[in-house]
Amino acid sequence: MKDYYYFLGIKDDASEEEIKKAYRKLSLKYHPDKNENDDYFAERFREVQEAYETLSDKERRKTYNQQFVSNRRSSRTNYPPSVKTFTSTKMQAVKGDEITIKWNTTHADVVKVLPFGLEKSYGERTFKITEFKDGKFVMILHATNSLTRQTAVQGITITEVFENDREKFRQNVEELFRPENDAPETKDYSRILKIILAVIALAFAMFFLLQQVR
Repeated sequence: MKDYYYFLGIKDDASEEEIKKAYRKLSLKYHPDKNENDDYFAERFREVQEAYETLSDKERRKTYNQQFVSNRRSSRTNYPPSVKTFTSTKMQAVKGDEITIKWNTTHADVVKVLPFGLEKSYGERTFKITEFKDGKFVMILHATNSLTRQTAVQGITITEVFENDREKFRQNVEELFRPENDAPETKDYSRILKIILAVIALAFAMFFLLQQVR
């Protein structure tokens, strides 16, 4: 069952004014027109709308609260929550790449995948990376058992790579080993120079790969 209070970022006993205030703030933040019709923001906007329509109506909120509390009680166990799997199709990507993540949790009645929000206990999501922070895109899965108040956490970090830099580097290496029709003396000198430059290029490649692993 969807947690409308979580969608609006408010407590279960929030007042009508608090509900309106949270709705105005989040509907403005997630409105598709302000986010280039991005699917992620469009979905968050629909969740906020759905939550507000239910919680702003006294009778609908009363019915929702009864079902929500009953559902939460029946779904909780005393076992600690755990993350069985949390995977990504890519660990390195360029801006605009499409990524699919999958997850599966147990004994958790509240599951969040940041930065996306509340999710089911298992599932998958496909999205495009539009922005990295300090060269990284971080996703964190929180699996919480609200009865025992325990949370299992697991993260995935996708590292940014630059396609143009990769292509330039590949072309430079190919250029080093491209045959030339020079005089014998020039060829010998050129061959030695290419070997030296190739070693430098390989060292640079190793450094680049190590930076991506960190």
